[in-house]
Amino acid sequence: MTETFDLLLKGGTVVNQDGIAARDVGVRAGRIAGIGSFDAAQAGETIDCTGLTLLPGVIDTQVHFREPGMEHKEDLESGSRAAVMGGVTGVFEMPNTNPLTTSGDALADKIRRATGRMHCDFAFFVGGTHENVKDLPELEMLPGAAGIKVFIGSSTGSLLVADDPGVRAILKVIRRRAAFHCEDEPRLAERRHLRVPGDASSHPVWRDEIAALTATTRLVNLAREEGKRVHVLHVTSAEEIAFLRGHKDVATVEVTPHHLTMDADWYARLGSLVQMNPPVRDARHKAALWRGLAEGVVDVLGSDHAPHTLEEKAKPYPESPSGMTGVQTFVPMMLDHVNAGRLSLERFVDLSSAGPARIFGIATKGRIAVGYDADFTIVDLKRRQTITNAWIASKPGWTPYDGVEVTGWPVGTLIRGNRVMWEGELVTPASGAPIRFLEALGASTASRTPTLIERLG
Repeated sequence: MTETFDLLLKGGTVVNQDGIAARDVGVRAGRIAGIGSFDAAQAGETIDCTGLTLLPGVIDTQVHFREPGMEHKEDLESGSRAAVMGGVTGVFEMPNTNPLTTSGDALADKIRRATGRMHCDFAFFVGGTHENVKDLPELEMLPGAAGIKVFIGSSTGSLLVADDPGVRAILKVIRRRAAFHCEDEPRLAERRHLRVPGDASSHPVWRDEIAALTATTRLVNLAREEGKRVHVLHVTSAEEIAFLRGHKDVATVEVTPHHLTMDADWYARLGSLVQMNPPVRDARHKAALWRGLAEGVVDVLGSDHAPHTLEEKAKPYPESPSGMTGVQTFVPMMLDHVNAGRLSLERFVDLSSAGPARIFGIATKGRIAVGYDADFTIVDLKRRQTITNAWIASKPGWTPYDGVEVTGWPVGTLIRGNRVMWEGELVTPASGAPIRFLEALGASTASRTPTLIERLG
């Protein structure tokens, strides 16, 4: 019997578990229903993908969309609009908002805000603190929760668990893999005097590689003692990569496109626009990140999209805040690296789709396979285009890559079979939905949430 589809993606090159080959993909009821060679008459709608490449939907596992509390920088609608304009189909959003995402009520509020407004699928990290340790086993299993996020070193916002007993207490109670910002707070405090007023290039001198390595080492040792899995966010140093090589049974590793692209020379041109936590470092560290990526030490890419307005970034260092836009430039910047021969297209897919699904246990995403969500990042690998501030959909309207020409460009973003972005235009109203996780599928929301709310009063 001839199969029929709601949608047929025809004539493109598909990158999936079988490699790279010309294949048609049929979609039914939001899921992939067929991969092979099909006639256009078999589908209600056909998209001609001739000359284009179909990647599994890119999942950005670290974004800061600033809502609630800092909506002048970004909000869930504008951040997710930037995501889909750049070919990103799903995001994990961070908890350092105002109020902090540290309770069931705060998580539920974010999901309410996201529903009907976010253009991509979403999950929200819950912040781990000294005060909410007892609630974490329930919080991490709630629908829409990406897991627990802990700041070992201070960054934007007030979330901080700097002491080993506090980190150990969190590790003791959690079941899922937790994500950590690793900079050693005592070392940051003792080196604060090394910041040079007006000179953002002193940022990596203050927040040096030893601060990062010390915190990462502490975390991994505690995780090993407690028998728990951890995810080290935005690794930036050669020393961390060397250490983490020997601890892959415990720790997964994220790097960012900007740490793979930028080095200390960028401060001379862009100043505080390059200022991030942890910092952009010198070329030695960038080279080590690429080695770690080539060797498989690195598991996943995350943009660490952390927007601030240009007025805020223009403040003299160190009053200038750390963070830059990144979710929209994630795909084009990494495709440019692919075209430059720094990594293969298959490795990019592993880092941006299959990797996130694997290490976080995402249900039915991360592959172009029958039965999976019909999420696609459709790209033109040969298109040369210049990134500009005018293209940026994020509220601040700027990117450190303004004027950078890249080869490789996102043409379309499809989420659960819906064509959300095509050729730089939003074509479907916001319909993002919570991402589901394998470890939480069996958790009963009806029985767990009332208990949590009762405990929180």
